[in-house]
Amino acid sequence: QEDLAVNVGDRVYFAFDKSRIKLELRALVEAHAGYMPSHPSATVRIAGNCDDRGTREYNLALGQRRADSLRKAMVLLGVSDQRIETISWGEEKPRATGHDEAAWSQNRRDDIIYTHE
Repeated sequence: QEDLAVNVGDRVYFAFDKSRIKLELRALVEAHAGYMPSHPSATVRIAGNCDDRGTREYNLALGQRRADSLRKAMVLLGVSDQRIETISWGEEKPRATGHDEAAWSQNRRDDIIYTHE
């Protein structure tokens, strides 16, 4: 089983306290959904993440809503629900340290990780 590293194009970013996918990220989501039919052994894990504002419990729930939002979009684009796993890391796996918008904006994201069997 091979896990592909998360690349820059393998992240979907969110506005503060939101789980709705931004319209300008539609092409990125469509590209990920389009990858799946040509890679039948692939599964995808969507990991929802948050910045460090809010309680741990709130951020875990928000991270899950973010992951579920991307999952729903990919299913609507034709990806089988059985090929998508979601998880929330809340604020536990930040990409950027710091307590300003520059850091927070990098941490409000879904990471898209492919696994090939």
